[in-house]
Amino acid sequence: MTITEPARAEATLTGAEILANAKALVPILRKRSAEIERNRRLPDDVVEMLRDAGVFRMCFSRAWGGPEMTSMEQVEVIETIAYGDSSAGWCAKLGSDIGLHANFLDQDEARRMFRLDMHTAAVIMPIGRADKVPGGFRLSGRWPFGSGSTHADWVGSGAFVYENGEPYASPDGSNPHESRLFFVPGGQIESIDNWHTLGLRGSGSCDYRINDVFVPDNHTLTFDSPKVPNGPLVQPEVIQRSMCGVSLGIARAALDHAREVIATRVDRMTDTPWSQLERVQIALAECEAEYYSARSGVYKALERVWEVTADGVGTLDDLTPDERGAPALTGWQAFGMARSVTRQLCDLLGASTLRDDDPLNRWLRDASAIRQHVTAGDRVTQSVGAYLLGAKPSLRIMLGIVDKPA
Repeated sequence: MTITEPARAEATLTGAEILANAKALVPILRKRSAEIERNRRLPDDVVEMLRDAGVFRMCFSRAWGGPEMTSMEQVEVIETIAYGDSSAGWCAKLGSDIGLHANFLDQDEARRMFRLDMHTAAVIMPIGRADKVPGGFRLSGRWPFGSGSTHADWVGSGAFVYENGEPYASPDGSNPHESRLFFVPGGQIESIDNWHTLGLRGSGSCDYRINDVFVPDNHTLTFDSPKVPNGPLVQPEVIQRSMCGVSLGIARAALDHAREVIATRVDRMTDTPWSQLERVQIALAECEAEYYSARSGVYKALERVWEVTADGVGTLDDLTPDERGAPALTGWQAFGMARSVTRQLCDLLGASTLRDDDPLNRWLRDASAIRQHVTAGDRVTQSVGAYLLGAKPSLRIMLGIVDKPA
């Protein structure tokens, strides 16, 4: 039964309870994976299951009545949901960002906009155009890859700001052409049904259009200007941290499935159980090693960031360069690991994985699709490498580097 909105607002969920709820959803999501993929977006009742489980509230602070889960706990929840279904994990991650976005919005207005179990979709790259008008902006544009936008309560869209038809430069001199993230209710976007893809087919990551919609000033944000006291969840790169949990969940699901198949398979030529074949043992162990290395790296990097910023005084600037670059690099590594592991397992298990309805086939396609995301590409490694060498990163937000007032 779906919880009503007032009941949700009154219910208190701890991080442990949200994780337990996520684990309980795994067998349901696993059974629904083929349907989710055919649907090309999350079915409404699956969205409600995630909502009822408390997944969308996990990033809200205790001041909001949320659990204020650590970055590591958030990754674990997303891993768990993705273990059940990749697209559900992807949308759960993006939907739960609402609690992080709230930290960068005017707090009185954010409380009027958001409630604990609402959820967002957001395309942060400044693709649209926002013209300054009295009290706010007129926002227009078409944004690709709007994952979860078909069912989001609020949609955030990145756009460059213009005034009187000219690029708007921040008055403090920090940015020659300012860009912001603009939030509009989900009902004010026009979804474009063009999500026909190799993988993540169930994420509803279609394009959407916004045509000359008024956005008040206090419905916009930049990640260099938090509206709450400093802390680990108000750092500029915070929304990037848990995304790799989807890839970790995919890899773990693929490994567990492969082990189940291997346990019952017998070589037809020799009548030898696959579990006794040296080549199978080596291949599986190598994949497990890749997984454990990548997962451990992710958690270790996030734990260090949390340790430095948890006192409300420390910021990313208090990390060493290696420590600051580690979350971006280990996340990037996790994306690649999932594709590598699922591909190797498909090669190991052979022709049985060729069909679309085979779980490993789906996980390989999903892992490959995620690997195309900007946070999994060369711009990440270039950015970290440049930062470590004192050069200019191309994707500074991955390192939490934002413009400061002059």
